[in-house]
Amino acid sequence: MIDERELAIHPIVPDSVRHNTQVLSSIRSLTASLFGIAAGILGLESYPGFLFYLFGTLVVSALVWGMLAKGHPERFFESQLSGLWARDVFGGLSSFVLTWTLFYGLVRS
Repeated sequence: MIDERELAIHPIVPDSVRHNTQVLSSIRSLTASLFGIAAGILGLESYPGFLFYLFGTLVVSALVWGMLAKGHPERFFESQLSGLWARDVFGGLSSFVLTWTLFYGLVRS
């Protein structure tokens, strides 16, 4: 267990950071699938589809930064860049491509 002196030196609790990271990962996985559904229904192909995903993940990161972290992500994540903006971007890409191709095929066939 972490003692009081350690908390005074490092105010971020590792269990809380781990929980916040898991919640952010769940949000990104869900939104990646939703963006894939939207891209498939819209009939996006190739680069526009991937740009749609990148734009969507930036919007989700901005919403998390503004609404959940209230503009201070350093209180909730170890690093603002890797913890909030860059984590799980490529992990959600597989979910995006899977649902994108599924719904593109369903709508276009």
